[in-house]
Amino acid sequence: MKYSYYPGCTLRTKAKDLDAYARASAKALGFELEEIEDWQCCGGVYPLGTDEIATKLSSVRALNEAKVKGQSLVTLCSACHHVIKRVNDDMKNVEDIRTRANNYMELEEPYAGETEVLHFLEVLRDKVGFDELKKKVTNPLTGKKIGAYYGCLLLRPSSLLAFDDPENPKIIEDFIRAIGAEPVVYPYRNECCGGYISLKEKEMSKTMCEKITDSAEGFGAEMLITACPLCLYNLNKSSGKLPVVYFTELLAEALGVKEEVQKS
Repeated sequence: MKYSYYPGCTLRTKAKDLDAYARASAKALGFELEEIEDWQCCGGVYPLGTDEIATKLSSVRALNEAKVKGQSLVTLCSACHHVIKRVNDDMKNVEDIRTRANNYMELEEPYAGETEVLHFLEVLRDKVGFDELKKKVTNPLTGKKIGAYYGCLLLRPSSLLAFDDPENPKIIEDFIRAIGAEPVVYPYRNECCGGYISLKEKEMSKTMCEKITDSAEGFGAEMLITACPLCLYNLNKSSGKLPVVYFTELLAEALGVKEEVQKS
């Protein structure tokens, strides 16, 4: 199986590990991430202005390229996934945005939200299957107690993203079980880390992060995993009480390809 792949800016800079471990793991699991050509930054934040078109065009371009190839579009960064999926919904359901975006881009064929947008975790759950993933594990992470940290962007708005139950998600816990570890469920796993306020309101963000890590530690977690580069940065910088790593790193470790990535 081959998927169009949108890496995003952060995976080319601060989050190279998130990308590298995902690519190696995909190969080990038998599917391919085909990076789309000439992708541009998605903007990182979904624009709330109803008349805002310009900042959505890079997402439309990526979505249309996947459509032309007849492939689903896979993302890894929580922010990129959030933006691209919401823009895709706009193109499918908001006539004014769809018309203006298509008029500006002058595509050979108008884009109307045809592309399926998947997060890498959804590929593991819905396309590969966690039972099949478990069969591919060569180095089960037995004995590790891991807390899932979802954050905001994968889960909300829930009716649109349709990623998991926003109040009681389980996809990352199921992933943790599939790689042989023990998931630790704790109250703050789907609460905000302070996200985009971390530069301006550092103390507020630090307090939010400490609540998350204190909660996870109190319920027995030895580490946290996430899919969001900003969450990882905030949690590691503001708290530091528990190690926080990308879920793809543990996936690569469980599949026996982590050392291969580190050597490359």
